[in-house]
Amino acid sequence: MLDIAAEVFAAQGYNATTVRRIADEAGMLAGSLYYHFDSKESMLDEILSTFLNELWDGYDTVLAAALGPRETIEALVTESFREIDRHRAAVAIYQRESHHLVDQDRFRYLADSQVRFEKAWLGTLERGVAAGTFRADLDVRLTYRFVRDTVWVAASWYRPGGRHSPEEIARQYLSMVLDGIAVRA
Repeated sequence: MLDIAAEVFAAQGYNATTVRRIADEAGMLAGSLYYHFDSKESMLDEILSTFLNELWDGYDTVLAAALGPRETIEALVTESFREIDRHRAAVAIYQRESHHLVDQDRFRYLADSQVRFEKAWLGTLERGVAAGTFRADLDVRLTYRFVRDTVWVAASWYRPGGRHSPEEIARQYLSMVLDGIAVRA
């Protein structure tokens, strides 16, 4: 039921989605949804919190592994694509709705997660510059935004079970980001 709700929220937007629409897609009466969830907001909360909890389980494992900066970036990108694979609709909802939701007490964890996310990525990039792994002239904030947006926008086109696995897509993205696309002389 939550998978169906996530797909409808992702396609139509949270505000435009009615409980009736979710129930119709699930093949049940609208009132039956209230047996499982007290509100549409509760469904959205469950979808987003599940996605972010799983994302942070993976990210925390990567960050605790004491990898080098490049390897950490590689592992974070790979974990991000795995989460897009598992929670594509939730990622789309997060991208579309989080800036509206963070003002609500129930969704304050979205802002907290964003701060953690930024800290993890910026810290890794800064560590890489300091270690000489990444270029000294690298604007870490711009690089963070570029990598973040490049990776997470994939939720708009990626479909689980498609031609490429999440790990293969991550390898291709990492090759472009870390090594460029031009042939080296």
